[in-house]
Amino acid sequence: MSVRILALVGSLRAGSHNRQLAEAAVKLAPEGAEVNLYEGLAEIPFYNEDIDVEGSVPAAAARLREAANAADGLILFTPEYNGTIPAVLKNAIDWLSRPYGAGALSDKPVAVVGTAFGQYGGVWAHDETRKSLGVAGGKVLEDVKLSIPGSVTRFAETHPADDAEVAQQLTEVIARLHGDISEPAAA
Repeated sequence: MSVRILALVGSLRAGSHNRQLAEAAVKLAPEGAEVNLYEGLAEIPFYNEDIDVEGSVPAAAARLREAANAADGLILFTPEYNGTIPAVLKNAIDWLSRPYGAGALSDKPVAVVGTAFGQYGGVWAHDETRKSLGVAGGKVLEDVKLSIPGSVTRFAETHPADDAEVAQQLTEVIARLHGDISEPAAA
């Protein structure tokens, strides 16, 4: 049986370099791992406890929770917006963190990667995303990092899947996540 990894992308732009990076992950997934790119983050309303009521959770949020519950692990691809995590990705984490203590992220292995135009490749956003995922109950792989700088120039004419260095690094990230899911550390 294949390990199912759900990919969430923090940029809604169709030509987003982080979306391209997620597409590369789908393509580069090693044998025994299946990376599924989630569509629909833009349709999810901002988290509000008043609408997060059993039996009447908004359909878009319910679909996200179902996809995350069906996954063995997650990989989040995030750009850096004003030095932090994009609202659409933070909102997804908020929905996945509920119900408290039993959300779709609870004890699920999660990795955070991405690319940004700046010289550090979105490190601040990636750190904030890891922090938020950990608080939300995810089992964050803190030592699995990939922050690719200079996205606008680096990927101007090359898809991340066709960049040998990026492809190798991304494959290593997915392999580490796959390994953590397949052989969790002894408690």
